[in-house]
Amino acid sequence: MSETTSAGAPEQTRKRKPFYQDLTFQVLAGVVVGVLVGALAPSVGHHVDFLGDIFIHLIQMVVGLIIFCTVTHGIASVRDLGKVGRIAVKSIVYFEVITTIALVIGLVVVNVLKPGVGMNIDPSTLHAPASAAPAKSEGFDDFLVSLVPTSAVDAFAKGEILQVLVFSVLFACGLAALGEKAQPVLNIVGTVQQSLFWIIKKVMRLAPFAAFGAIAFTVSKYGLSTLLPLGKLVGVFYLIVVLFFVLVLWPVSRFAGVSLWKVMRYFRAELVLVLGTSSSESVFPQLTAKLEKLGVDEPVVGLVLPTAYSFNHDGTCLYFAAVSVFLAQATGTDLSWQAQLGLLFVLLLTSKGGAGVSGSAIAVLALTLAATHTIPVSSIALVLGVHSVLSAAFVFTNIAGNCVATLVVGKWENAIDRVTLHRELDAGYVAA
Repeated sequence: MSETTSAGAPEQTRKRKPFYQDLTFQVLAGVVVGVLVGALAPSVGHHVDFLGDIFIHLIQMVVGLIIFCTVTHGIASVRDLGKVGRIAVKSIVYFEVITTIALVIGLVVVNVLKPGVGMNIDPSTLHAPASAAPAKSEGFDDFLVSLVPTSAVDAFAKGEILQVLVFSVLFACGLAALGEKAQPVLNIVGTVQQSLFWIIKKVMRLAPFAAFGAIAFTVSKYGLSTLLPLGKLVGVFYLIVVLFFVLVLWPVSRFAGVSLWKVMRYFRAELVLVLGTSSSESVFPQLTAKLEKLGVDEPVVGLVLPTAYSFNHDGTCLYFAAVSVFLAQATGTDLSWQAQLGLLFVLLLTSKGGAGVSGSAIAVLALTLAATHTIPVSSIALVLGVHSVLSAAFVFTNIAGNCVATLVVGKWENAIDRVTLHRELDAGYVAA
């Protein structure tokens, strides 16, 4: 036996590392030091953002392959295509319902509290950054076409998660159809997957430095004082996030038979990390491993989690709804309830398929505003100073929402070892 603790052994026998060796503590320490360096030595903080960039690049280097291996091994191992289709349908239905609720919560709260009213900004005095230039508005048919890569290699090279997912599902179904003949290939895929997780385990040692570099750069560039004028928007958005956790994720977790607090504690290292990096891709491999360790069947994790990364952007939907209406209020743009209903439908489309990389939300927001033909795209410049503060919250929400979604679909499919699930959640995650 390679484990010092068997399934039936008391959880008290698990040995925990000293607090200073815990990744959560190290990342938090990196964030605190980053804020201090950015505020007290901005000339230094302005030149350490490469630490965060290197870390995210290292994750992006393998995340496409990890998605491929996870999806392929999970689906092909089942060899039941009917079950795969059932999991996919349940996942999409769940994602659409929850993200719609998130959009409604964001729209309602920002309309009630009106954080942008009274700013009276003239849009003609603003200049949207180049990164916020709106992309060409696409219809639903264009969206469907974009799901299919012209080349599988190109999908991996460009990091197109949706296209990688589509290819992986098709490849896995092909292996499942071959039956026992596919076993040698599955063995290879499983070995590659373990090798990739080894790489991620080593890369994660750099997480505290990445969080330090990202936070130090943000504070040194914008300063703490520049965040104050937009403090009301930040406060309202964080209130919206809290309401989403209380009104949506908490009852949904109860439905799944788990404590939301225990789930968040189990994934605390990943949640803290995304607060510093604002990149959901940086924790995908760890989420996959931990969800399986919780007792969720591999096929459910392999299909639901990668799909959630593209379709279940709970926090991003909260952000798009709140910021869109805030910008309309700040620029004196009249938004009737009919216009906001149209905005809701636009957001349901534009919020899907995001890359999960820090900064991508700005481009999608620009696309959304351009599609409304009412809210000035140039008004995005108003929120650039607090975008990092907002993105930390919405990426945090995305990750928590994706973990809960996987557990919910697992419950629907009776694909969770309940004994393992509660044992792990009660004890808290302890690295092997």
